[in-house]
Amino acid sequence: MNKSGGFTLIELLITVAIVGILAAIALPAYNQYVMRGKLTEAYSNLLSARVQAEQWYQDNRTYIGAPSPTVSARYFSAPALSASTATTYTWTVSGNAGSDVEGLSFTIDQNNARTSTAAGPAAAKGWTGNASCWIVRKNGSC
Repeated sequence: MNKSGGFTLIELLITVAIVGILAAIALPAYNQYVMRGKLTEAYSNLLSARVQAEQWYQDNRTYIGAPSPTVSARYFSAPALSASTATTYTWTVSGNAGSDVEGLSFTIDQNNARTSTAAGPAAAKGWTGNASCWIVRKNGSC
């Protein structure tokens, strides 16, 4: 009697189950990795705004009138000067509406103090803000 050279149904089901388990573990980890990559846009835009504000201050001895930086704003808004006096400023970026970073916002001030907040859709997805740093993970860690 000749034995056929194919796979049995049990072998195929076991293979599909193993692939499904691996996908269930890997997909959430991959999504978090992609999200952390998107957060770097906010960090770099704020740091660029801070550098330009400090250069403005060196030239003019005031932060008033500091120009907004030209930055890429794919996932986050361009840095907005939310508070400014002659000796203080606060730059803020917020996640764009409809994106998976919506509800996240980051700030930096003249003392390089960094804060993160999570509200609305970001909070509903489990993100937590941090008053002392820019978050890199859902749990609010820096």
